[in-house]
Amino acid sequence: MQGFKHYPVMAKEAVGALECQNGKLYIDATLGGGGYSELILQKICPNGRLISFDVDCDAISAATERLKHYENLTIVNDSYTNIKKYLDENNIEEITGGIVFDLGASTPQLTSKTRGFSFLNDSKLDMRFNQSANFTAYDVVNDYKEDELVRIFSEYGEERFSKRIAKKIIEMRKIKVIETTKDLVNIIFEATPRIKSKIHPATRVFQAIRIEVNHELDNIKNTLNDVLTLLGNNAILSIVTFHSLEDRIVKNFFRYYSREWQGADGMFDYNPPLLELVNKKPIIASEDEIKINPPSRSAKLRIARRINKNNN
Repeated sequence: MQGFKHYPVMAKEAVGALECQNGKLYIDATLGGGGYSELILQKICPNGRLISFDVDCDAISAATERLKHYENLTIVNDSYTNIKKYLDENNIEEITGGIVFDLGASTPQLTSKTRGFSFLNDSKLDMRFNQSANFTAYDVVNDYKEDELVRIFSEYGEERFSKRIAKKIIEMRKIKVIETTKDLVNIIFEATPRIKSKIHPATRVFQAIRIEVNHELDNIKNTLNDVLTLLGNNAILSIVTFHSLEDRIVKNFFRYYSREWQGADGMFDYNPPLLELVNKKPIIASEDEIKINPPSRSAKLRIARRINKNNN
């Protein structure tokens, strides 16, 4: 698809962290427009292998066209949550090189006039990354109880006016079905006081609903646990996050598995660390990149190396 153009955030840094080598297997967990995948493929030819995953059919179409000249690439139209299942089914025992995640939604998704991610366009409430899924933003807004709405707006959006917005949604549902992004934005405006802010009043609520619809945080937690068992010794885990909730999950996961565990007297139950932190502080986008692609200002890159595989 010509219209699917996604800027790969910190591509040089995220792919460079993989230390790509010819002959090894790599995974691009979030294919998008194919920016990371292309950089990996350029480094691992002719005998390396790359498997790239995405649930978005538009992304698959765009990346397939972009990467059509590479023979050592397999594109899988599936969620990164099924990496372990796919490798098992294809008798692949481990990821010998590394895996990269770009956990942000792509620009074409967020700016689409029809997919309901953006509060700047009026469209049906949708927000699905996987367009074949049945659960949408419409279901969240029209079916969730008030306390459930408060919870996701608070936890996933860190929205200070969660209770007001949830209460207003419930009130409006008694009058009519809330069908479009414009309907929801109008409710948010009515429910919140006018305060000076560079952030649009609907930003946090839309983020929260998107996370809920796509199970983003649970997917990250579960997949990281799967990936840890799949990585070969010295294989690299390179992850770009875009908001504090994602980054906290990755940070805590890296911290937990990079520690040594032993009994109280130091003489029993010793478990060596399974990860080695490549960077203790997250890498952020350069000023030049932020000028070119403003959304990259919120991105953080964390990198870890798999160690002590035989002790897992």
